[in-house]
Amino acid sequence: MIPSFGIGQRVPRKEDHGLLRGQGRYTADVDIHHQLHAVMVRSPYAHGHIRGINAAVCATMPGVRAIYTAADLASYGAITAGGQAVSNRDGTPFQPPPRLALPQDRVRYVGEVIACVVAETRWQAKDAAEAVVVDIEQLPAVTDCAAAVAPGAVQLHDSCPGNVVIDFQFGDSAVVATAFGKAAHVVKQRILSNRVVVNPMETRAAVAIHDPAAGHWTLHTPSQGVFGMRQSLARVLKTPPETIRVLTGNVGGSFGMKGQIYPEQICILHAARALGRPVKWTDDRSESFLSDNHGRGADMTAELALDADGRFLAVRLTGLSDLGAFMAAPQIGTTNAVKNLIGTYRTALIEVATKAVLTNTTPVGAYRGAGRPEANYYMGRLIDLAAHELGIDGVELRRRNLIPGESIPYQTPSKLTYDSGDFGAVLSETLALADWDNFAERKRHSATNGRLRGLGVSSYLESTGPAGQEMGGIRFEDDGSITMITGTLDYGQGHASPFAQLLVDRLGVPFDSICLVQGDSDQLISGGGSGGSKSMMASGEALLQACAEVIARGKQIASHMLEAAAVDIEFADGHFSVAGTDRQLALTDIAARIHAGLALPQDLPQTLDASLSITTPPSSYPNGCHVAEVEVDPETGVVQVVAYAMINDFGVVINPLIVEGQVHGGVMQGIGQALLERTLYDAQGQPVTGSFMDYAMPRAVDGPPMALGFRPAPAATNSLGVKGCGEAGCAGSLPAVMGAVVDALSIYGIRHIDMPCTPERVWRAIQAAQAA
Repeated sequence: MIPSFGIGQRVPRKEDHGLLRGQGRYTADVDIHHQLHAVMVRSPYAHGHIRGINAAVCATMPGVRAIYTAADLASYGAITAGGQAVSNRDGTPFQPPPRLALPQDRVRYVGEVIACVVAETRWQAKDAAEAVVVDIEQLPAVTDCAAAVAPGAVQLHDSCPGNVVIDFQFGDSAVVATAFGKAAHVVKQRILSNRVVVNPMETRAAVAIHDPAAGHWTLHTPSQGVFGMRQSLARVLKTPPETIRVLTGNVGGSFGMKGQIYPEQICILHAARALGRPVKWTDDRSESFLSDNHGRGADMTAELALDADGRFLAVRLTGLSDLGAFMAAPQIGTTNAVKNLIGTYRTALIEVATKAVLTNTTPVGAYRGAGRPEANYYMGRLIDLAAHELGIDGVELRRRNLIPGESIPYQTPSKLTYDSGDFGAVLSETLALADWDNFAERKRHSATNGRLRGLGVSSYLESTGPAGQEMGGIRFEDDGSITMITGTLDYGQGHASPFAQLLVDRLGVPFDSICLVQGDSDQLISGGGSGGSKSMMASGEALLQACAEVIARGKQIASHMLEAAAVDIEFADGHFSVAGTDRQLALTDIAARIHAGLALPQDLPQTLDASLSITTPPSSYPNGCHVAEVEVDPETGVVQVVAYAMINDFGVVINPLIVEGQVHGGVMQGIGQALLERTLYDAQGQPVTGSFMDYAMPRAVDGPPMALGFRPAPAATNSLGVKGCGEAGCAGSLPAVMGAVVDALSIYGIRHIDMPCTPERVWRAIQAAQAA
């Protein structure tokens, strides 16, 4: 039996066969004839005045063709882009400090690019870069959010007094304060979200080519969307977008980090034009630790007000979000906190009053969830604390406050409307899947082995990416294949199969005949890129509308070929037919005959091809419940996640196999942040965790068995009924894992511990609790 490969099928990823055979083509694999190689000179100091750059020796070294500094790139615009929908509490738009491709007078973090050396070979460029002497007058550095906003703190940018870029506030402070004042019970906790290094498998890289006759650039680079990157490059280079072509092949992971442009790309684009030859740059892993945008990083105080029955009255979040030395993602600790803090719970009032703060550290950008996992984590911790203080079972307190299914559509105080979901049913099914009722027996078994066992639960909800513009293109090729064209971009998710499943479902065409074009800006008329767990909503909706256009065109053409009125033409299972007869034509046959030279009247479409741009659907609200079980060795502080269960509501699931993989990956990244990953700086701003020798990443041994199920409530806001899934694993895992750790340690009276729960941190917490 031939599988249908339609919606809901567990279809393997189309790209995996080639990738597993080593046939992928990443940016580092791109080599252009006669290319040069670039290496960056980076700041060894976290903060200082640039007094001079001596490149005399470097210029005389073998193979060196150029050394570029800030003066050479002075005509270009700033990399930092404003205009994002975040305002200060007084309503004024935030003003990010300008970030130039190369700094003119000051360095502000270790690893900041100071100069670019170009040579015939990469090794010649590396040797020459080491010969560049940069005279920097070192200044004091500040690497902690709280220290950065303290009186008398070192100032990073003159345009940002007090090191505050955004002073954000949402909600009625007076009304929220009144609710807290009248509450029967209030819980309050300072919660740190540890900074993480993204560390995708593929480091950043780029190859730049310039055509002087056409005044045109081509840039090969990993990205999350070539259309948006082209627009950003055009703004910095001060050139029309059509003079730039951005190409992205295979991408070895991004998680938000490769979604923006960086100084290195501007440097080599300039070099390619100045030298008249292609220029290639590939980052080393050690440089990636310093120069790739980091993730997370926040110092928040969360508060929850409850009435005498344990009902939530109000939630308040105040604190600081670490930006690093420059602005990369203003939404993390501001608007995304607002959208996601309430989660699945009835909470009448919300206030978020946070500051986005500059420090002498690597910039912090979007990282799988970009503030959404943190918001769910804050709420999860508050509920656990409230349950303990009120003497109410944590599951009961959650169930008591979940938004009931009959209240949906539900208007939240954060001005969102949840269009679908059954949060209570998801919770119940997850507890059953996790064998919650028999946990006490498992806890006793762990105790016989000298281990502490803990159980954590998390009901989470995310607000995915908002509406934007996206392209849907379908092209019938002369070899019988069908090309889909989208402005979203697969950087590891596996778009080709689920997108093809849509075409199989709507057009009835063979799955194996469908291929995907996504990483060429010249083939796009719009494109929002991938990010915010919105790719299927955006590209799926655009492809559905393109399918509708193909069918509409096909009906007109079929009416001519079948000699029938267009209103009598029906379409089903890949065939056009005359109603009430057995006369029919296959869609693929019509496409083949057009390519063979079929003459059509001028008043009919001359092709089946469709290309359109749409305004994509609004955010969806994926949700679910995760349950984690951990074992803690009290002698060493080692924490191991030993069991994991989850039920997720992603609406209609196009490809369960791929969705499961996405959720597993997100959970593992959550476990990494909760238990292992920690980015540290010393007092001078030097990174202490600058390599895999010092920075712990989760490995296979850290991953528990995962039981996973779906309880879909189709989204009402898009034609497919889908919800995002790519970042949900992080949102559910942080509160579940940390809740389980605290539960295991509660025997010592420990009610909170901050991430990451490394063996040292857990051991010290146990020792301190025992001493107290």
